[in-house]
Amino acid sequence: MSDLLVKLFGWRGALHHGNTTVFDRWRHLRRRLPKTLPGSLRFLEVGCGTGAFTMGAASRGYHAVGLSWDERNQTVANRRAKLSGLEHIRFPIGDARALGTYPDLQRAFDVVVCFEVVEHILDDRKLFRDLHACLKPGGRLFLTTPNHFYHTTAKDIGPFVEVEDGGHVRRGYSPAMLRELCAESGLDVEEITYVSHVFSQVITWLQTRLGQLTFLPAEALWLVTLPLRPLPILLDGWLGRAIGAALGWPGYSIALTAYKKRFDATTNRSAAREATDAA
Repeated sequence: MSDLLVKLFGWRGALHHGNTTVFDRWRHLRRRLPKTLPGSLRFLEVGCGTGAFTMGAASRGYHAVGLSWDERNQTVANRRAKLSGLEHIRFPIGDARALGTYPDLQRAFDVVVCFEVVEHILDDRKLFRDLHACLKPGGRLFLTTPNHFYHTTAKDIGPFVEVEDGGHVRRGYSPAMLRELCAESGLDVEEITYVSHVFSQVITWLQTRLGQLTFLPAEALWLVTLPLRPLPILLDGWLGRAIGAALGWPGYSIALTAYKKRFDATTNRSAAREATDAA
């Protein structure tokens, strides 16, 4: 089904095959990812799934790299990129937990994206440091992860085991937790906001619940919720946020934009020393 959508609608078709929160995250990123001259800026997505956001960045002119440990995902991503006619894009196999061990990724990217990954990784401090290391000075990190305070389902209550088996190792993150991780890694917080409000969450819950109660294949579940999919786009702006605030129903994901300083303390000290020597 997803490949068919890509053939019909280009890379954007891949955004609509999963649940509605996927397209929510793309809308969030697109507003913060300005178009650029082809190949002039470098983009890295850590934990790229089947590559929809990486392809989206390539469509906006970025030289885009989508990293995933899953060989099958990378095969699918490469196939869809070719179907979409996208250039300046590649999908290497790599583990987010080993991000700091890949020399070609260090200080190499203007933009790094890490969506719905950190909650799967035990050593989140190391991940943030490695994300910082992948950025060029002046680069930006865009990250989303479950909001610690969102309305949980039974499987999200815990307890969470300290085993990286693909599931969540923690419930989610609060603004204070993200600020703490940024301070630890040397990033400056520019923005913290929320993604996927009431309408999107209800549709995603419905799709998941139907899957639990029936033997319908994923394609059929997608078709059942298809008529509802415009609702988050139309209503999950100020209205969705207002309803959520009134009901005490926050956004599903918390979203971080963070900045890597152009001038670190070492650079400043070196410049001052050179100025003194010259005098």
